[in-house]
Amino acid sequence: MLGRWSFIGVLLLFFSCSKEAFFSKYQNIENNKWGLATPVKFSVNITDTLRPRAVFINIRNTNQYAYRNLFLVVTQSFNNTITQIDTLEYEMADVTGKWLGTGFTDVKENKLILKTNYVFSKKGTYTFSIVHAVRKNGHVYGDDYLEGISDVGLSIENQ
Repeated sequence: MLGRWSFIGVLLLFFSCSKEAFFSKYQNIENNKWGLATPVKFSVNITDTLRPRAVFINIRNTNQYAYRNLFLVVTQSFNNTITQIDTLEYEMADVTGKWLGTGFTDVKENKLILKTNYVFSKKGTYTFSIVHAVRKNGHVYGDDYLEGISDVGLSIENQ
């Protein structure tokens, strides 16, 4: 009996030591159509400039999403001054078309790495602006509306 309780105690300790979310927020995309000119923005107040953090972009997509990859442009600003711009590509489906995200329904959730072991250099408000940069093969300009994206989120975890 003592062995069973010890095992349960170890499990509880293991799960309680998981990385805590410092910040986590989602924005719903109206009608699951993300406009090319519609940035999704998140503002985060940073007070700790010593602790390393992991920053993730969270995407919920439906079966209406027509692409294997997702291209994003993420702009990070501090006090209304751009400090960093990243152009990123993420795989959303494998070569057979199977979604890589998690979920049991036709909505899949993807936790995409933006930064790991990142230390914010100054205390204050940081703004992350996310826009999609998906375009059809052979086209110069992005899709006006990216169908199949239901929510875009940002999470920051303590490391």
